[in-house]
Amino acid sequence: MLELSILGFLAEEPLHGYELKERIKALSGHVRPVSDGALYPAINRLLAAGLLDQHSEEGAGAAPRRVLSLTAQGRAELLRRLRNPKQTEITDHVRFNTVLAFLRHLDDPAGQAAVLRRRLAFLETPASFFYREGKPVRAEEAGDLFREGMLRVARAGGNAEREWLREVVGRLSRVGT
Repeated sequence: MLELSILGFLAEEPLHGYELKERIKALSGHVRPVSDGALYPAINRLLAAGLLDQHSEEGAGAAPRRVLSLTAQGRAELLRRLRNPKQTEITDHVRFNTVLAFLRHLDDPAGQAAVLRRRLAFLETPASFFYREGKPVRAEEAGDLFREGMLRVARAGGNAEREWLREVVGRLSRVGT
């Protein structure tokens, strides 16, 4: 997800490392903070693969800043990843939000709708945080005030997300016709 975030933000504009880190941090928040020990090796991998380019600009202080930009190959890789997200990028909420944050770069309504349909199919599969005898436990069956709360909040969020997904898939489908 870190690499997808790097590619996605650089598709919007060239950035130096600190700006990039701040944008990634804002996107993933406290759930998955990004450290320099993860960010800069990822940047270096993408540079080595020819997906990013870099140049130096004068910084606010004495040290020059390393400004990163996306190459044509990097844009193609971003679009490939957006067209075909991994299953964990569909099922994990934070990872899916990262895909969603950059899905607008995929200039193909049918492709965008296909990604959203995968998420919708996942959300329509019965699931729970808790199981009893192999079956998902519903909020009303939790038997615990706090677990009931978790399940009710998750259900409300899931209902809202499914409603939004259906609406957007419908809109994207009409664009393609």
